[in-house]
Amino acid sequence: MVPADIGSPTGLEIAALQTLLDFTQYMPHGMCLLWEPWLLILWAGSDMLIFLAYFAIPLALLKVLRQRTDLKHRGLVWLFASFILLCGLTHALSIVTLWWPIYPVHGFVKLATALVSASTAVVLFKLIPVLVAIPSRRELELANSKLLDEVAAHEATLNVLRQARHELEVQVEERTAELRNVNAKLAVTAREAVHRSHNMIAVVSSMARQSARGVSDVSQFIDTFTGRLNALASATQTVMKEPTGASADLADIVRSQLEPVLLTFGDRMSVEGPEVATGQEAAQQISLALHELATNAQKYGSLNAEDARIRVSWSLSGDSAGEKRLQLRWEEDVPQLPEEALDGAGTGRTGFGTRLLTQIVPSMLQGTARRTVDGGKLVYELDVPLAALAEAEGQAEHVKLASRIVGQDFGFA
Repeated sequence: MVPADIGSPTGLEIAALQTLLDFTQYMPHGMCLLWEPWLLILWAGSDMLIFLAYFAIPLALLKVLRQRTDLKHRGLVWLFASFILLCGLTHALSIVTLWWPIYPVHGFVKLATALVSASTAVVLFKLIPVLVAIPSRRELELANSKLLDEVAAHEATLNVLRQARHELEVQVEERTAELRNVNAKLAVTAREAVHRSHNMIAVVSSMARQSARGVSDVSQFIDTFTGRLNALASATQTVMKEPTGASADLADIVRSQLEPVLLTFGDRMSVEGPEVATGQEAAQQISLALHELATNAQKYGSLNAEDARIRVSWSLSGDSAGEKRLQLRWEEDVPQLPEEALDGAGTGRTGFGTRLLTQIVPSMLQGTARRTVDGGKLVYELDVPLAALAEAEGQAEHVKLASRIVGQDFGFA
């Protein structure tokens, strides 16, 4: 017995191969259809259409996979494509078996189709929970709508923030400009304060020299000088206590200056007149005049008599040029006026008090004044333009600013 060559096919293998390739023992499927043309066309045409459709569907699925690389479960799509393509091949082989009985090949293709179909079914059932959890189109539309609403809300918030930032920038610019303006005003106010303090020092120095002239008693000088100095301070304080810090009502200035006398002899004094805004410098001058008149009244005048009275009044009028003027009048009963009280009223002697009343004060206020004694009455009349009483517009603003600073930081005694 000759041994078979290693690697050569055995008889069993040759027999199996012959069985697969020898189709002559089978009859074509067309014989089952009795070769009826219309049945052949119906059978072959239907299988052809199914094959073409099953061939096109996998191509479409593969094209989707190629363009949508982000899709999940790509393996399932590949299984579906393979399953459908193999189904198409079985229908194509059904056409061939009508004339050529290649049933073994047809059977193996069906076996492959069955295996792929079963695998696809198993995988599909396992993925049912995952596939069910995939949002529907309606859910995606609702989620997209919510996202759009959130985006719109965020845009609205951003617009509000942008508007707030713009308003804040505008406010910062306004505050910066206001600070620059206040700094400029403070600089002008500082210069004005220096100027006023220089003038005040000059006035005080002049009063000190004039009050000391011809005075041998130091206590008398101190009393006279302190009284006049307090008159200036009282006027300044009265003006700066006002909300504006630039002017005060003339009635407040008069009552403030005559307060000690009014408290003592209030039933014998009257103060009346319309409201007149009076600036700081004008208030100082009028207060000096009232101080001199009140001091003389206590020393020599009506306040020494039981029935004598003092009437302080003022009124407004217009001159021929249409300028408004103020007339301040001091009327004092003097039944027995001593000679020393008539300083400047016909005696030939002119003291500082008289010059203050009849020359300095009216000159500072751009007006005129006169003091007369007639019929047991001493009358002092001061006539000044109303414009001289008020602070200049720009100067009033600086005084207002300065008084606010003084009021907040230092206060009043």
